[in-house]
Amino acid sequence: MRHQRLQEILEGARSKRVLIAGDLILDEFVWGEVSRISPEAPVPVVRVTGESWFPGGAANVARNVRELAGQVILLGATGDDEHGRRLVRILEEAGIDTSGVIRDPARSTIVKTRVVAKHQQVVRVDREQPGAGTIAPRIVEQIRAAAPVDAVIISDYAKGFITQEVADEFIGRLSHFPIVAVDPSPLNPIDWSGATAIKPNRAEALRAANVLDGSGEAIEQVGLRLLEKWRAQFILLTLGEEGMMLFEQGRPPYHTPTRAREVFDVSGAGDTAIAAFTVALASGATPKEAAVIANEASGIVVGKLGTAVATREELLARGREAR
Repeated sequence: MRHQRLQEILEGARSKRVLIAGDLILDEFVWGEVSRISPEAPVPVVRVTGESWFPGGAANVARNVRELAGQVILLGATGDDEHGRRLVRILEEAGIDTSGVIRDPARSTIVKTRVVAKHQQVVRVDREQPGAGTIAPRIVEQIRAAAPVDAVIISDYAKGFITQEVADEFIGRLSHFPIVAVDPSPLNPIDWSGATAIKPNRAEALRAANVLDGSGEAIEQVGLRLLEKWRAQFILLTLGEEGMMLFEQGRPPYHTPTRAREVFDVSGAGDTAIAAFTVALASGATPKEAAVIANEASGIVVGKLGTAVATREELLARGREAR
């Protein structure tokens, strides 16, 4: 892609309003050093040197979109607890509209704690309780009351926020929401038929297509099967170190190879991909251009530790290097 064209797309993104809906997670990182093995069990002893917190799940999608788009509105739910308040505070400091975040006293905020020593994740501890569908009517009310936006991203981590009722409400309002892009979870059996774009990774795609072989030419058949199954305009299939493959109605698959230089942490790379792809589409990019931008953005974040984002400046710098 020409650098000038990339500039045009990213400049157009500044005026876009994007709504993100999905499961909100607080990513906690405990940083430390390991110098010995515990005498109590054959496990490393981590001496903690620092802690940090980042938005995870749909909140991380919102954080990535905020780096590119002008306005970001978030729909989700947290517990009425300190973790939830911390997450909302981080989001608001990033300039994200959290007025659509439901504080539900019946649930606990989902927290994923990663203990990292010298760039190596030692263990991950998840604190969550399955979300009940009791707030679905409140979510539907918010969707119906939402002002028009340029795009919607649904980030489903199968934690209970996205139900079939919620999915149907979004997809049924495509005149109000011109783009509805979905990052699906194979653990949540939602019918996404009619969505604009759907972004599964390789494992999710194989499960959704009910096939075992995801190598070589076989992955093309998987993408084509999902395109037919979901009746989407686009399927963006993320393939890790092999880059991404775009499937579009009436066109041959388009493969864009990975641009990652070094891989330190793949946490949240899928969030970055759906964020960049959707914002680029909403900003006038062709589907192929949007896939290239999503691939570049993902290549940037996997080179960072922790749940990270790709900034407009980093994308432009990569575009200059590619000339």
